[in-house]
Amino acid sequence: MTRLIIWRHGNTDWNATGRVQGQTDVPLNDLGREQARVAAPVLAALRPDAIVASDLRRAADTAAALAALTGLPVRTDARLRERHFGQWQGLALTEVAERFPDEYARWRAGDPDPGAGLETLDDLGKRLGAAFRDAADLAVGGTVVVTTHGGGARQGVGHLLGWDHAVLRSIGSLANCHWTELRHDDGLQRRTSAGWHLRAHNVGLITLPALTEAV
Repeated sequence: MTRLIIWRHGNTDWNATGRVQGQTDVPLNDLGREQARVAAPVLAALRPDAIVASDLRRAADTAAALAALTGLPVRTDARLRERHFGQWQGLALTEVAERFPDEYARWRAGDPDPGAGLETLDDLGKRLGAAFRDAADLAVGGTVVVTTHGGGARQGVGHLLGWDHAVLRSIGSLANCHWTELRHDDGLQRRTSAGWHLRAHNVGLITLPALTEAV
């Protein structure tokens, strides 16, 4: 069995104020750094064989807390970035609702392609799913920790499991510095959804209200 731990980054000031981050490179705040510091020993106890992170600072710096305990290098992969939120990036969600009411309503309803320049959920899932598979291939039969973003994590997991959008929405997004655990039967083909199983979701030590859809 290969174990894949999908770890969301720690809190940022934009998380705390409900501002859309997307692929904007927002750093961790003090709370986010503390969340990473507290979670890292739990993940280190899983004896990871590799660590891969989004190249955005909030994810890479979260991964660095684990790397400091394990001595493993952090490999970065730009495919692990959050969903691109188009014209919404940098806006507060209240501003989005006022300026893009139709697109905002479609997004809240789960439309996979709501407009306003947002990356489609299908494209997001394929991008993250491919990065997850390549990360898992770094340690077949071992454990890989992938540090990424809330919205991207959910769609990438859904792509690996072969779940449609309606099913995927029912499991909710990861809270900051929480993780999902997937396992793969290495006797089956790694390049399809066959063999991937969800073992745990939204596991963590510090529970905070999660922003809707993890923007």
